[in-house]
Amino acid sequence: MARHRSPSGAQADNPDRATRQRVVAVPSGHRLPAPPAASLRGRATVAAVAAGAVVAAGQTLVSPLGADLTPQAVSALVPVADVTEVSTPNPAVDAIGGDQLLPDQFTLTQLDPASQVDVQNLAKAVDLGRELARQAAIIDSALAHGASEAHLFGDLAFVRPAVGRLTSMFGARWGTSHFGIDIAGPIGTPIYALTDGVVEEAGPATGFGLWVVLRHTDGSQSVYGHVNRMFVDKGEKVEAGEEIAEIGNRGYSTGPHLHLEIWDEDGSKINPIPWLRKRGIDF
Repeated sequence: MARHRSPSGAQADNPDRATRQRVVAVPSGHRLPAPPAASLRGRATVAAVAAGAVVAAGQTLVSPLGADLTPQAVSALVPVADVTEVSTPNPAVDAIGGDQLLPDQFTLTQLDPASQVDVQNLAKAVDLGRELARQAAIIDSALAHGASEAHLFGDLAFVRPAVGRLTSMFGARWGTSHFGIDIAGPIGTPIYALTDGVVEEAGPATGFGLWVVLRHTDGSQSVYGHVNRMFVDKGEKVEAGEEIAEIGNRGYSTGPHLHLEIWDEDGSKINPIPWLRKRGIDF
């Protein structure tokens, strides 16, 4: 009987061949079955994973049927096929530019010595910048009320107490002791707190007419005499540069000025000039 050909020219399938399994030739001369269909491969993979899990657990497999159709125990520690690990792509790293990402456990010790020095210098620069910003904020606060200058001494700001002309120094004067310095200026000229402190006195005082006394955080005190008006009360906390009074001509005075004294922690009166100069204020 003549064989029919398909329109493409291929011969019609032989019915006997439909029952035969397709084989593939290999160089060794053996003939192997063709790869299973996708669905079979999927089931085979699941089975292999399950078998691998059992082997890893050291359990015993039971074959459903032995040669005599009875269940047979088989050691789970039988050899298994080699397994090749396949890594799952990481979208964050495999993406464009992903090779520039730092690893999760990145530490400074993973850098080469030169880079470590650069990072350490950068960290020091950041710390220095923060410290300078903190200091600048203290100075800005001290100047916020109108003081002409402010300086940082330790963590505290110190300001020029008043704008004016230095007319009298500490020491002997007219046969008596002058325990402060005099800064001449028009009546109403602002007087600023030298530094942070608490108002010890604010009111009338013999010889000064009106005065304000501040106790600083280190225990020393500053005295402001002959003031025209006061803007603080006893017990009030003040900050460096805050306006506490204004220059006046009250008490025993020959003209409007600020009489400024500095008392040590023990109450002794010291020369204000070196004390102020040490804190950045010079006349």
